[in-house]
Amino acid sequence: MTRIPLPATVDTAPARSKPLLQEINRAMGSVPNLFRIASNSPAALQGYLGLTGALANGTLHPATRERIALAVAQANGCGYCVAAHSYLGRNRAKLDADEILANRRGQSLNSKADVAVQFAVKLVDERGQVQDADVRALRHAGYTNSDIVEIIAHVALNTLTNYLNEALGTPIDFPVVGADAA
Repeated sequence: MTRIPLPATVDTAPARSKPLLQEINRAMGSVPNLFRIASNSPAALQGYLGLTGALANGTLHPATRERIALAVAQANGCGYCVAAHSYLGRNRAKLDADEILANRRGQSLNSKADVAVQFAVKLVDERGQVQDADVRALRHAGYTNSDIVEIIAHVALNTLTNYLNEALGTPIDFPVVGADAA
């Protein structure tokens, strides 16, 4: 059960959130519960969607973005986001089951993506206090300054949704996956 109201429909959401939810519905064919719960604050929903849209036009490959989302969701213990990004990883980014499991373990079967995923988990675990060597490893793997900033931004974006879902008890509306990736 959610700790604050989960608007049942677009029409029951706050007025300023309705056009945003209508756009999500047009783009996705439904309005996942993450967006419904976030719609309680039109400003927060707009901010989340704005950063999501901006990063979608960034330099990181979509599969790498999903890998990071999976690793961060697992590191933060967010069942909603593990389920959502397992689904999106499989169906949108075309990641296979072994890759999704590796991502949830903070790794990747792709050597370049592995460096980004490990960095993302370290960023979460160390609350941003990474070392020079961690950034050098990204550069050595071929990530540009732009990529590095985007990796950090994706960690922040995913941490926002992880915290939102966990703090407010967002019901999972994607196929549920096991909580433990170990």
